[in-house]
Amino acid sequence: MADVIKMATREAYGKALVELGAINDKVVVLDADLAAATKTGMFKKAYPDRFIDTGISESNMMGVAAGLSTTGYTVFASTFAMFAAGRAFEQVRNSIGYPHLNVKIGATHAGISVGEDGASHQCCEDIGIMRTIPGMTIINPADPVEARAAVLAAADYEGPVYMRFGRLAVPCIFGDDYKFEWGKAVTIKEGKDVTICATGLLVNEAIEAEKILAAEGIDAEIINVHTIKPLDAETICASAAKTGCVVTAEEHNIIGGLGSAVCEAICENGVAAPVVRLGVNDKFGKSGPAVELLHIFGLDAAGIVEKAKQAISMKK
Repeated sequence: MADVIKMATREAYGKALVELGAINDKVVVLDADLAAATKTGMFKKAYPDRFIDTGISESNMMGVAAGLSTTGYTVFASTFAMFAAGRAFEQVRNSIGYPHLNVKIGATHAGISVGEDGASHQCCEDIGIMRTIPGMTIINPADPVEARAAVLAAADYEGPVYMRFGRLAVPCIFGDDYKFEWGKAVTIKEGKDVTICATGLLVNEAIEAEKILAAEGIDAEIINVHTIKPLDAETICASAAKTGCVVTAEEHNIIGGLGSAVCEAICENGVAAPVVRLGVNDKFGKSGPAVELLHIFGLDAAGIVEKAKQAISMKK
């Protein structure tokens, strides 16, 4: 584990784009008048001739990204998750997903941790929306190290990718030796009593929850699911069969996100293990300090501990 350094994954995204720009002159970045917030402004400063601000026209931006990708460019189109997955859905589906174009969508400010911006900007539906698009890969990195690695991997992948980044600074979980494996979940800690599948900033909370559970004699297995589609069903189902129960933890609606994907995989593979989902319980968010909101919505270590005990009690 690395020393505890905090950085928002959106910050790591911006830095990774600059790194990519130095090694690949076919990388082009688009933004919809939010470059300071999405951190694509870093790329704009370094490579102004390969940066396009389309203005507050997210749907048009996706169309422009699609067009550029057909001429050989690797395009990163960035805006808030609410606008990328919500406002521009039709263009993402029809102009990027349907022709399976090489466009990477950098969606920042996802989830409740947007904080004071409130429910209108706290997008907790984006994973579910993007999961419905055939051929769309969805990555939700746990920390800045993984965010950087995911961006570099996405640039080498041929096809559409939806990357989800947060506004809130989160601890670095991984060190410089971390290797991102496309579509492969990361088992952070093995255990025998309960499997905790977490994604995004809830991975760090799962690690903290494991310490609390261990003090109570409960041995939890922690899996970081950075790629939600395609899901690493093999790793998750094997763990579920071993521990006999599963908790999913995500900063997203419990409908359509990681919890739904894990339930589908476990059912389809015939694993006899109850699944308890931790996430936003099908409701809108509200304005407030990010950390306080995560606690209010139960998206923290204490919430995971509670769900873990519930899952264990359901084992036959």
